[in-house]
Amino acid sequence: MLKPVLFSCLKNYDRSTFLADLGAGLTVGVVALPLAMAFAIACGYRDITPATGLVTAIVAGLLISLFSGSKFQIGGPTGAFVVLIASVVARFGMGGLLCCTLLAGLFLVLFGVFRMGALIRFIPFPVTTGFTSGIAVTIFCTQIKDILGLSIPEGATIPADFLGKWQCYFAHLDTFNPWALGLTMLTIGVIVLVRRWSPRLPAMLIGMLAATAVFVMFDLDACGVRDIRSQFGALPAGLPLPTFPHLEWPALPELVQPALVIALLAAIESLLSASVADGMTGSRHKPNAELVAQGIGNIGSAFFGGLPATGAIARTATNIKAGGRTPVSGVIHAATLLVILVVAGPYAAMVPLPALAGILAVVCWTMADVPNFANLLRGPRPDAAVLVITFLLTVIFDLVLAVEVGVVLAALLFIGRMAQISGVKSLRDEALGVDEEEDPARSLALRDVPPGVEVFDIQGPFFFGAVEQFKDIVLKTLDRDVRCVILRMRLVPALDATGLHVLEDFLARCRAHKVELLLCGVQPQPRDVIRHAPMYRELRPSHICENIDMALERARQIGAGRGSAA
Repeated sequence: MLKPVLFSCLKNYDRSTFLADLGAGLTVGVVALPLAMAFAIACGYRDITPATGLVTAIVAGLLISLFSGSKFQIGGPTGAFVVLIASVVARFGMGGLLCCTLLAGLFLVLFGVFRMGALIRFIPFPVTTGFTSGIAVTIFCTQIKDILGLSIPEGATIPADFLGKWQCYFAHLDTFNPWALGLTMLTIGVIVLVRRWSPRLPAMLIGMLAATAVFVMFDLDACGVRDIRSQFGALPAGLPLPTFPHLEWPALPELVQPALVIALLAAIESLLSASVADGMTGSRHKPNAELVAQGIGNIGSAFFGGLPATGAIARTATNIKAGGRTPVSGVIHAATLLVILVVAGPYAAMVPLPALAGILAVVCWTMADVPNFANLLRGPRPDAAVLVITFLLTVIFDLVLAVEVGVVLAALLFIGRMAQISGVKSLRDEALGVDEEEDPARSLALRDVPPGVEVFDIQGPFFFGAVEQFKDIVLKTLDRDVRCVILRMRLVPALDATGLHVLEDFLARCRAHKVELLLCGVQPQPRDVIRHAPMYRELRPSHICENIDMALERARQIGAGRGSAA
């Protein structure tokens, strides 16, 4: 299950497949160029340059394609990590970020080795939508300076928090540069028009080139508009030499938490991207192999001074639409970016920052997923509350806290819902009268229940969130003149340790009151749990019946003095 799909794809690899992969790889490489630089700039630190984003796309993209569990996955830097990168660099510096990326890669490999690919998918949709939309808003806020062309003195720093950032922007609003805003709007306009009229063309690259052409032709550098070269210097003419990240051992325990969150986000986004690819092509990816590939990609990125990386949904979809058939297209995408870095690095440094801000604005709008956000707000109130809380925590505080709180809230919400559908009914209740929709073969109302026998129907998962009702209803039975209690468990799909403890406690109470306890209709999972528990020996197999009829017959034998426990 951990074997990369590239090996199987190469068995029948031919010239037509290579030509298809070549065209797709070149296309995706061109599409990834502006995105890789834009995501690096969005992190907001001078040490993280556009070259850092390109290195990440080249190294991580190559390794992810080589070891991927999906035929079509394209890896690289994405917007999901921007907020985390900024917080890690602010606390630990660039060295801390590289160590964090390395740790995240190791965690991802462990996720795959221990077959956690299926579990990652259980993150609730309101949580993922909440923090994804929150990330989109946060990234957009980081671009306001370049969109408006604000001049902030070299000694001053833009605060990392949401409110402080906007206070800084308003304080320097008098330095607004209309040329910068014009270039941003030009970039956005070209992207929108190209996507509408020629969706096969690389809209973001065309938008960036159009804004760059205007910037150069009209010498907007003299008007105060900044480009990559003036902000970050010239781009390198190749990849840096790999080096082992400098580990700050005292800070290492503090890096574990953000590294786990990076690994979790990388796992979620990469598996979501692979699932989207499956839906577009009818293929099936290997989730655990994909997690190992993501881990190797992040480890490699850390050694080359890059950023965290994951599977990119938009670039993966572009790869499929461009005709990619195997992971070779992803390898070609990485090679294309490397050639661009070596050959066209000096020209890429001329790209104006407002153009990259415009690209990020479009990315943020897509990430925000406004229609889904609005639909969730109109849905069940508890889900809407989880969505809003996760969103606000991401925007106002940080992503680590948002993910932790969001998952905990969603888990509590799930537990509450499971407890609501679980319940216990007694034959004495009016609710167990004749039900026209119930199968007569299952109805208790049509059966003769011997005197001194109480029958309880347990419904839903019998777990720690649903045992209180059992205690309130069933335990009172022992205060009456009862010889036998039957627990009907045909609608109990699962039993946990708390539910088992409650059953064992009830059995002990029955023994103390000289009452026989019978179970019937026990499903496979609860039966297996009970079989490995001490109460199984106390109950004896004869007290676990296949159905209600056998249980009632057993109760009659007990009432007649045959087969009772000594």
